[in-house]
Amino acid sequence: MTQTRVGTRNMEGAPNTVWFNRHSATSFGRIIPRLRHRFSAVPEPEWQAFAARLESHFERLFSLLYGLYGRHYDFFYHLENILSTAVERWVARPDDLKALDAARETDPSWYQSHRMQGYILYVDLFAGNLDHVHARIPYLKEMGVTYLHLMPLFRCPAGDNDGGYAISSYREVNPKIGTMEQLADLARDLRNHGISLCLDFVFNHTADEHEWARAALDGSVDHQEYYRMYDDRAVPDEFERTVRSVFPDEHPGCFTYRSRIRKWVWTTFKNYQWDLNYENPVVFNRMADEMLFLANQGVEVLRLDAVAFLWKAAGTSCENLPEAHQLIQAFNALVRIAAPAMVFKSEAIVHPDEVARYIGEEECQLSYNPNLMALLWNALATREVSLLEASLRQRFALPPNAAWVNYVRCHDDIGWAFSDEDALALGMNPADHRRFLNDFYTGRHPASFAVGLPFQENPVTGDARVSGTCASLAGLERAIEAGDPGAIDLAVRRVLLLHGIIFTIGGIPLVYSGDELGALNDYRFRDDAEKEGDSRWVHRSVFDWDRAERRGDQTTPEGRIFAGLLKLSQLRQNNLAFTRSETEIIETGNRHVLGYFRQHLEQSVLVLANFSEQPQTLPATRLRQLGFRRTLTDLLAGRLVTAGETLALEACQLMILIGGRPH
Repeated sequence: MTQTRVGTRNMEGAPNTVWFNRHSATSFGRIIPRLRHRFSAVPEPEWQAFAARLESHFERLFSLLYGLYGRHYDFFYHLENILSTAVERWVARPDDLKALDAARETDPSWYQSHRMQGYILYVDLFAGNLDHVHARIPYLKEMGVTYLHLMPLFRCPAGDNDGGYAISSYREVNPKIGTMEQLADLARDLRNHGISLCLDFVFNHTADEHEWARAALDGSVDHQEYYRMYDDRAVPDEFERTVRSVFPDEHPGCFTYRSRIRKWVWTTFKNYQWDLNYENPVVFNRMADEMLFLANQGVEVLRLDAVAFLWKAAGTSCENLPEAHQLIQAFNALVRIAAPAMVFKSEAIVHPDEVARYIGEEECQLSYNPNLMALLWNALATREVSLLEASLRQRFALPPNAAWVNYVRCHDDIGWAFSDEDALALGMNPADHRRFLNDFYTGRHPASFAVGLPFQENPVTGDARVSGTCASLAGLERAIEAGDPGAIDLAVRRVLLLHGIIFTIGGIPLVYSGDELGALNDYRFRDDAEKEGDSRWVHRSVFDWDRAERRGDQTTPEGRIFAGLLKLSQLRQNNLAFTRSETEIIETGNRHVLGYFRQHLEQSVLVLANFSEQPQTLPATRLRQLGFRRTLTDLLAGRLVTAGETLALEACQLMILIGGRPH
């Protein structure tokens, strides 16, 4: 093993409370005057305001960094360097973003507002380049978008680059779509229109073309310690006894041999993506600098990619380790100091119980909700809500200052990330059920309405994930090909049902580009040698602006879907029941119907979702037990609903009911 840990004289044992408090206070008292002297050009009132923020977060940051790096003899040297990075980035922060910092500190849970509505796109596929996105802002505002996630847009290797997730530079935009200056200008324009910019921060690994990796390949020992490199297979073999291979077909194991330097490099995902070595405090500092640089370009939400894999330890799975959480919390503390307008969103496609552990005010304020996404599709396939309901009861609630980002589809495949324990409790065999879902959504099951493609399918085990657009998976592609008006109607209803839930259940709804128009699978990726082996490109197609021109025609599927999403957006933004309120999952008494209750102050709504293609009824006595009156208003349909002995729902219908249940 080539790596030598930074520092050779380690502190032994954990500090007691007195030691810790004394050294935390002493460090602050010594470091801050030196930083003030270094940045003496900053006006005193502005410095004092910043110093107050630094002091309020210093103890937490010190504790986290000490836990990660306290055994390094030169810990305090690294601590000062990290703080210096934070100050440098704060000094360089544009005045309009400092003003946003101040505004967000007075409203720290701004992202929990019912006015938050997300949209996610690839710049090149949606508009061609960054400059052309400006012209599409009116379209985004028409949909009610207030949160825009631009998929990876940094400089990356030509050819295979994992869809942009192999980063060659965090400070350069892919020249095919623009420059960093154009990105900052777009962020400013979006902000002026009330839209917060979200970008990906791929911080588990870099591309092997990154300047740090190139220096390592050129023999720089310092830069080799930015990564995990080994001279022989002894240590890699030890790790691989307990670490799974993420993509076993194309990249068995977790290491790649580089003959140029005669070393084995840790590569969790692809052989050209080198995992960073966060045991080295220099790496933490360098990545903190990259993160705060992006904050200064106007990024308000930073999606933290592959958070589960950040820390490695022999004898473990090297996933979801405690130090991974400490790292994110330390980055969080730095952001609270230098760029408090920005929040984190975690991406953890792991067991549902592990997903929740990354969420909180001091870690990731936002989190993708892959469990909800997978179980919505499960409910459509089975026409039953038992597994969805069980999971929501256990896992949907979050800490007060945190929120889910709920989605129906994204750029990635659908993995069936439900809890095996939940499935077993309901009498299901988890492996068999996942095979059923794969068969159903790839159209192999005789009762399927879906058209999807398998991704990373293992013919021996049957393991796979599924690719496809929302509309194609919901049955629209097959219905149009068959020319069946009834099947088209059901497919549109399914699309709106899924989106209706993510708009109303609590958190930020995130619509994937094209799904608002019922975009269908695009099979032209098979003609591209660089994409043909990755079925996810079937739903990563060029945005169809001709289709968008038909969005006002409600005689078309795209018009019906677009109008339906507009109505959901308006209902969400005009009703306080969808802001900063808890979600209470209720027992509807019907296995096909999901129900949940939302209330804020004096406003309350009941949402009911029928996942069956058959009409369903609920006993009115059950509604009255919940405090609802006999006569209700369906906000979505815009009509009164009278529940006599029963309440009737049409096929794949969503109801948003108001009328009763006092505070």
